Amino acid sequence: MINDDEKFRMILRGLNKDFYHQTVTSAQVEKYMSDQSGMDLSKVFDQYLRTVKIPVLEHKNVKGKTSIRWTNCVEGFNMKLKLQGKDQWIYPTTQWQEINIKDKLSIDPNFYILVKKG
Repeated sequence: MINDDEKFRMILRGLNKDFYHQTVTSAQVEKYMSDQSGMDLSKVFDQYLRTVKIPVLEHKNVKGKTSIRWTNCVEGFNMKLKLQGKDQWIYPTTQWQEINIKDKLSIDPNFYILVKKG
């Protein structure tokens, strides 16, 4: 989601440096990662750390238009996704929304989600 390998490495190294030889809470790590990435990751942590539900990206095609939404997720979950093989991101929410893509919807396999035709 950060889409910057160097920034992500710096966040991981920063965790080691800033919390060296400390016992830390999940809240401290979550806040640190959100602050350093410049992104609100709270709903992502809620989804992946506090539930066993795998988020489902539902999609449908009506009259040549692709619509998407998140299901099986915590309220407010809005993790962005990268399309496979492209430098294009989509921003699903829990409400149906149309997106502009030229090809078949194909999500980068590095995201731990399920994709389902709705």
